[in-house]
Amino acid sequence: MSDHEHRHDGHDHRSHDHAVDQPDPETWFEPSGWEERYSSEEKVWSGNPNPQLVAEASRLTPGTALDVGCGEGGDVIWLAQQGWRVTGADFSAKGLARAARHAAEAGVEDRTDWWQVDARTFDPAGRTFDLVTTHFLHPPGGTMVEVTRRLARAVAPGGHLLVVGHAPSEAFAHSSLQHRAMFLAEDLLPALPDDFEPVVVEQRTRTMTREGVTREVDDSTLLARRADSPA
Repeated sequence: MSDHEHRHDGHDHRSHDHAVDQPDPETWFEPSGWEERYSSEEKVWSGNPNPQLVAEASRLTPGTALDVGCGEGGDVIWLAQQGWRVTGADFSAKGLARAARHAAEAGVEDRTDWWQVDARTFDPAGRTFDLVTTHFLHPPGGTMVEVTRRLARAVAPGGHLLVVGHAPSEAFAHSSLQHRAMFLAEDLLPALPDDFEPVVVEQRTRTMTREGVTREVDDSTLLARRADSPA
């Protein structure tokens, strides 16, 4: 999966084939569970960038980027390698420490910085970015619309918002709580402010292998562009 994929906690990062077993579902939504998870020496995520990020960001001119739910930093590192100046945000301090270490190992330490924040209460405090992205961030209770609304505030005029998550599927939901946290791309449209134009609103089928089983899954993908500032 991706450093995001399968963290149904609101901070789901990143890499499309996951390195270790999932944590207890009861802890997926809270920082404490991920602090414990990141205490082990073993990598939680593969480190590979999410495919929808590669597909969409490859078409954009590099600038500043914010990756919310960055986990161990796979997407942050990939963006930095493409020329972006990237801020990785996550609610786990230990996850951020790992991400910073991985960025240094990849030689992109000077193009990255880190921000401890919970997406559910995210406030950009006036900071804006040319690209704001999050992958497989699934807060409980179907509140991804509100999270998307918060993330949109951090998009600079002329910038883009990319939100990717699991479409409702039994492949990822082991409880009704997790199933309710999934979403379709169109579900997020009410979160977009009036000066945003949807560019991509679709479920994209992807093949993944998990625990030796290959299956097709759908990535709910929303890409929107904020209008340029009035002249």
